[in-house]
Amino acid sequence: MTSSDLAARLRDALTSADFTYDGVAELLGPTAHQALSRNETVPGLQRTTGGSPLETLTRLFLLQAPVSLESAERALPGLVDQLANEGIVEQSLSEVAARLDVRPYADEDKDLWVISDLTPGLDGVPNKVGADHVLGISSASTSLAQLTIREEVTRSLDLGTGCGVQALHLAEHSAQVVATDVNQRALRITKLNAALNGFSNIDVRDGSFFEPVRGEQFDLIATNPPFVISPATGERLVYRDSGLPGDRVVEDIVRAAPAHLTPGGWCQILANWVIAEGRSWDDRLSEWVQDADAWVVQREVLDPASYVELWLKDAGLQATPDYVRRYDTWLRWFEEQGIEAVGFGWINLRRTDATPTLRFEEWPWEVEQPIASTVHDWGVAVDRLAGLDDAALLGTRLRARDDIQQETFGAPGAADPHTVVLRQQRGLRRARTADTMEAALLGACDGELTVGQIIAALAQLLDVEESTALASYLPVVTELLAEGFFSGAEG
Repeated sequence: MTSSDLAARLRDALTSADFTYDGVAELLGPTAHQALSRNETVPGLQRTTGGSPLETLTRLFLLQAPVSLESAERALPGLVDQLANEGIVEQSLSEVAARLDVRPYADEDKDLWVISDLTPGLDGVPNKVGADHVLGISSASTSLAQLTIREEVTRSLDLGTGCGVQALHLAEHSAQVVATDVNQRALRITKLNAALNGFSNIDVRDGSFFEPVRGEQFDLIATNPPFVISPATGERLVYRDSGLPGDRVVEDIVRAAPAHLTPGGWCQILANWVIAEGRSWDDRLSEWVQDADAWVVQREVLDPASYVELWLKDAGLQATPDYVRRYDTWLRWFEEQGIEAVGFGWINLRRTDATPTLRFEEWPWEVEQPIASTVHDWGVAVDRLAGLDDAALLGTRLRARDDIQQETFGAPGAADPHTVVLRQQRGLRRARTADTMEAALLGACDGELTVGQIIAALAQLLDVEESTALASYLPVVTELLAEGFFSGAEG
């Protein structure tokens, strides 16, 4: 049996058992499902004692509990021996245990499955992993998937593919996907995942960063690189440690990506970056960007101690003799390097031959997921603004987004509110304080009147000189466009 035949038969068995994200969630129920997301298996084990194929597969792969050979053969008919040969399971005379994780995963259109190394740290067991550990579905991979623009493209690149989660998403809207990694086990598992999910358009290549695609261009690049900022002492974990100093790995990708993009192509990166003492984070990162529009969003900031604790825990070093030494070394290194904090967030690059538009902002608040359409709309707004001088903007008919809500705040019984807030209900859910003129201007933008006509009418209504209103509120309209408060524009 070939690997593709085995993958197809495994897919059929998983589908037949309803071993899907929704199927498992319904089987476990909310309590056990949430417990499993916290790496606790006891509630799930209590819910899966009936011996059905779905219960058997859930116990075997997700709860990492051995199952009887008889149960395994019912759930995976004719496949147990072949799966053992592939290293996905191991069997004894009477039991079968998982050696790899096979996990249901759902996107908007179809059920998928993702093979990876077993989830470490279940039920509080020490979670130290090997240097070539292949990470499965994580909050980072999910965040990048929700960030990535989902337009139909010819070629896309999953840079540092790991188990291939991004490649699977890209394969649904790309004629060809190239997936690269330096971890041989990751490359093998990505090939397994491509076959398991029926994708023949994923080209898996061995090599570091852009080396395997030298001289090639793509319409879309998605990458969750090994961005952990550390002194690179001790064992290196390939999935998170690049071996480069500081945030150099992210800098190198940002600098190199535009040359690998087709005109108008996007590169979307989930990353960490250094916040250096005495210098703003956006000032540092702006120096990296060349030949591309860039929208960089800092979602979170961690102080050095919190950052070190996070990644020592990730490496399974808590409660080990090496923990305090590694903690001390890492923290001292941060101090020597002048690192006062570490930022985490999104870097969105779009290749341009015009003067680049750069936007850097901090946005730690909750956003609507997936956020990809908001990134796409930002690119549309950049193009729209590039063709608008003041005269053109005055003649433009704008339409406010349907989801904008106006909130007013004031003392009970007061004739007028002292504060007006315009708030998006979707996307980034931006909010901005507005005065009466700005709120009325946005409310009047329904595509019927031009910006110039609206400002002139409001100036007359509010008894303001028209020239003064134009000078004050044309820049406001530009800000509203850049911040996505409009859904459309017509010249």
